[in-house]
Amino acid sequence: MREFLSQLEKENLLLKIKRKVSVKYEIPAIMKKLDGKPLLFENVAESRFKVAANLCSSKNLIAKALNVPPEHLLPKLAEALKKRSEPEVVSHGRCLEVVENVNLTKLPILTHTEKDGGPYVTSAIVVVRDPDYGRNLSFHRLMLLDERRFAIRVVEDRDTYTYLKRAGGELDAAIVIGNHPSVMFAAATSLPVDVDEYEVANALKPVKLVKCKTVDLEVPADSEILLEAKITSETVEEGPFPDITGTYDIVREQPVVEVNRFSHAKDAVYQAILPGGAEHKLLMGMPREPVIYNEVSKVCECLDVALTHGGCSWLHCIIKIKKKHADDGVRAIEAAFRAHKSLKHVVVVDEDVDIYDLNSVEYAIATRFQASKDLIIMQGKGSSLDPSANQVTRETSKVGVDATIPFDKERENFLPARIPGYDEVRVEDYVSD
Repeated sequence: MREFLSQLEKENLLLKIKRKVSVKYEIPAIMKKLDGKPLLFENVAESRFKVAANLCSSKNLIAKALNVPPEHLLPKLAEALKKRSEPEVVSHGRCLEVVENVNLTKLPILTHTEKDGGPYVTSAIVVVRDPDYGRNLSFHRLMLLDERRFAIRVVEDRDTYTYLKRAGGELDAAIVIGNHPSVMFAAATSLPVDVDEYEVANALKPVKLVKCKTVDLEVPADSEILLEAKITSETVEEGPFPDITGTYDIVREQPVVEVNRFSHAKDAVYQAILPGGAEHKLLMGMPREPVIYNEVSKVCECLDVALTHGGCSWLHCIIKIKKKHADDGVRAIEAAFRAHKSLKHVVVVDEDVDIYDLNSVEYAIATRFQASKDLIIMQGKGSSLDPSANQVTRETSKVGVDATIPFDKERENFLPARIPGYDEVRVEDYVSD
């Protein structure tokens, strides 16, 4: 993260907040007011640590971190999923420079909204290991309980849940805060249980790992803060807390994490992610786009994929294909639902539609879609974050819309009329002051 902060500062993209601010409501309010702008809070009332925020709050920022043009971001991410590589393990890391007595209240952990169950760490990447499946890293929200303990949200049937269950209910863990966007992307990606997310991160940008001191795990050497811990069999009520939809997730009994060692870089910066903000949505949704792209590419020619902002970058997806067979649209819909289990609505369009312009997508639905033939409705497991679904069982309805040009009709009849020479006309040549 530090390297990226320096890059943003050098390019005058990092906004520094020098006024003293509070971790309770004030910092989250500023983060929301300035959503999309990278921030560094230099004077935090309750902590000596600075707070970085909104670092990955646009695709342009993530592309910058990965050193690719924004239009090459999806192919870059898709390629990293296919061409993974093992990172190097080194003997020293910034996250080990200073060892503190364990007191989690020293960290500038934010209280975000009025009904929060407590202060929450929102940027924590949790690393665990299974003797058969290997390492896993993933994001988990952590509700502060006291100086040594968190409540951790562990989503049912995901990898950490599986590892914890296989371990008999208790599991060593390493919690890292303040990571480069490449590691954050990898940790947010849904991969087969036996695939190491570090290999994806390393394919995006070389990552060096360092071994922890009290648990048999490795963490990014240049991460800012490291908490070595154990996920225990004790449970407490976790929540409420707003998630990607901006609405409150339900309260559940969740495991307690006990922190046994606290280390950090000499000048460590704490990282915060605004729940339901642009960064949260991008980090959750964007890693699913290449997964969907790769799965749809197995059944037809996929050109682009977008999880929409209005769909919380999680529930709604638009897919652009080059249609070669009559059922390509339907096959793309089915593939998308296989690739991303939380998807609720999918729209498939032709190559002439701009999937980042919702007016263009709506035009395709209005002129190329007939519900009696092109609508797919199914029941299945969806997202626990959708307040309209059953948030306990995740049962929901799913809809697919094939808004591609029908194969049994003349394509020309669906294309907008063109004015010859339109692209060459420069308005300023005709309009004078």
